[in-house]
Order: sequence, then C-alpha cells, then structure tokens
Amino acid sequence: MDYRENIGEIVALLKKEYPDALCSLDYEKDYELLFSTRLSAQCTDERVNMVTPALFAAYPTLESLAEAKVEDIEGYIRSCGFYRAKARDIVNASRMIVEEFGGRVPDNMEDLLRLPGVGRKTANLVLGDVFKKPSCVVVDTHCIRLTNRMGLVDSREPQKIEKELRELLPPEESNDFCHRMVLHGRAVCPARSPKCADCCIRYLCKTGAAAVS
Repeated sequence: MDYRENIGEIVALLKKEYPDALCSLDYEKDYELLFSTRLSAQCTDERVNMVTPALFAAYPTLESLAEAKVEDIEGYIRSCGFYRAKARDIVNASRMIVEEFGGRVPDNMEDLLRLPGVGRKTANLVLGDVFKKPSCVVVDTHCIRLTNRMGLVDSREPQKIEKELRELLPPEESNDFCHRMVLHGRAVCPARSPKCADCCIRYLCKTGAAAVS
C-alpha cells in the first residue's frame, strides 16, 4: 500500500486535531524567531523559551545584538548547549543583517542561508512563519520520525525528506503540517512507545495500521 495516497485525509485529520498549528518557540520579532531556532539546535524548545526573554530584554534591537560582545551573549544562553558557537552566530548574523540587508531579515532562501548558523530548517521556518511563503517544509526530528513511521517518506536525510514532502503536501498546508508534526509527536507519537491506539490517523499510517490490526 502506498500510504502517500492518504496525505489529503492525514492533513485534514491533523488540522482537526491541532487547529492552532503554532510554532512552539516564543517570539515577537522576525529575528527573534531566527535566533531562537538557532538556539534550539540540540536543545528543547522549552529551554529556549526560558532563556530568550532575558536575552531579548537585554538586547532589544537587532543593532544592539550586532554590537554585543560574544562572551556577553554566551552568559545568557549557556544552558542551551553549544553556547559559544551559538553566541558567535547570533552576533555575526545580526551584523550581516544590519550591514548587508538594511536591518531586515531576508525573505528568501538564498540570502537566509548566507547568515551564520542558518540552515534549511531555520530558513524554511522563517519563510513560512514570518513571511507566509507556501511550500515551506521544516524537517526537524519530529518530522523525520513521524513521516517515516507514516510511510510518507523512507529516508533520514533532511534535504531529501524536504524535497519529497514539498512534492507531496499542498503548498498552502506544508508549513502548518510541520508544526502539527511537532505537536503530534509530543502528544501521541514520541520516539519511544508511540500511542497508536490513541492516534487520530492510525488507520492511515503505516506503523499505526500495523499496530492496531
């Protein structure tokens, strides 16, 4: 059975289950989402949301972050892990945005990927959430795990998954679908012991159908 044929119904059921497909990172400004996503690498969103209020209160503008000392930023984000590299990326990316992009976060993939510490996952998240671009696919650990379990993809390579999901998902649904992957992954389909019996898409999912048969 080709479980990819179920994508329309899967999207509809997840939309019903999680009507508010919101990003789990707290932010008010576009660059705050950019840097919060950088901080979330190898760190939980919950931890990032605990750290960023003090960081952005101390440095309330992009210009102030661009002028900050890297070691001072380190003090605010130490508990996020890999804090030296992350602090360096935040300061350097802030400087590039101010100096090369007029203080505005770029609205296209090519320029976003030029920013220090920004990969395709971060770029897609910013393009989808901030700029409301269609066909943005954020491939994080939840997306990788769930789409493989569901039979929508058969790969662990983020860029390959991104390409396949972009071809499979309705363009206007792709960004919200990825947010719903995070919500569903936390609530029902964790890395260990997925709760297939409680899953709203169990009969449309390769793993769920096998578990409840």
